[in-house]
Amino acid sequence: MNYFIQAENITKAYEDKIALENFSINIPKGTIYGILGPNGAGKTTFIRIINQITKPDKGRIIFNGEPLQPKHISLIGYMPEERGLYKNMKIGEQAIYLARLKGLSKAEARAKLEYWFDKLHIDKWWNKKLSELSKGMAQKIQFVVTVLHDPELLIFDEPFSGFDPVNANLIRDEILELKEKGTTILFSSHRMESVEELCDSVALINHSHKILDGSVKELRHQFKEGKYNISIHQISENDFKELQVSRWIENPVFENEEISFTIKLKEGETSRDLFEMLSDKGNITSFYEEIPSMNQVFINAIDSQKP
Repeated sequence: MNYFIQAENITKAYEDKIALENFSINIPKGTIYGILGPNGAGKTTFIRIINQITKPDKGRIIFNGEPLQPKHISLIGYMPEERGLYKNMKIGEQAIYLARLKGLSKAEARAKLEYWFDKLHIDKWWNKKLSELSKGMAQKIQFVVTVLHDPELLIFDEPFSGFDPVNANLIRDEILELKEKGTTILFSSHRMESVEELCDSVALINHSHKILDGSVKELRHQFKEGKYNISIHQISENDFKELQVSRWIENPVFENEEISFTIKLKEGETSRDLFEMLSDKGNITSFYEEIPSMNQVFINAIDSQKP
């Protein structure tokens, strides 16, 4: 596996509070990797370490095959949750200023800004001040100045905050397009539906420790509970009552001659066993395993850590 970021046993403390302890992850190149966790878990500390805003007390970061160094800052684009644009400065003027800080010439910055402003339909905002825009509009500007210099690593902290559904979808599509072009993306969000939709892999941090990591698909399957969603046509009332007495049944819904419900496998039972047992009672019209959402994975994993 070709990794872009390798975090090796990162530990960071602030006075008597440990923010991260022996934290290790590997982020493959050209993927979207989610950093998840409750507030105060250590996510922001890890992002600050990669951005070299702070240093770890122990451990190291390997950046594209070499130890993290000041020269790598220009290869990173960071969109923090708390946005950092100047409210009373004209948008085009400050965007060029920020682009030049990332090493672009004035002509390069202007050309790239015109491309992005046109692509995101914000070309008429060039001479406006940020204070004249809504929060969602300001978010678009923040996104542009984050990606403008074509960074190799993009870090998005709650990138959809303030966006309406239409513009959230627009930014989501741009993030996916950047990934397709080979950019490695570190993504932090409390919106689990966005994590499930965008991320290839995730790590979950709680109380400064990594408690799980892996691909989204693997983690969702790891937390399966053997539940199946079933619909049966023309099952008799007596047969269904027998099921309710002898089996774990949840959420029965009756509609015309069809019953839909959730049923759990017994210990040692297979899905084939369950299907054959139910097929004797009526015509099965739907039979599929319930795979937990990332929201359920998040809640279950955090709950498992409670004393």
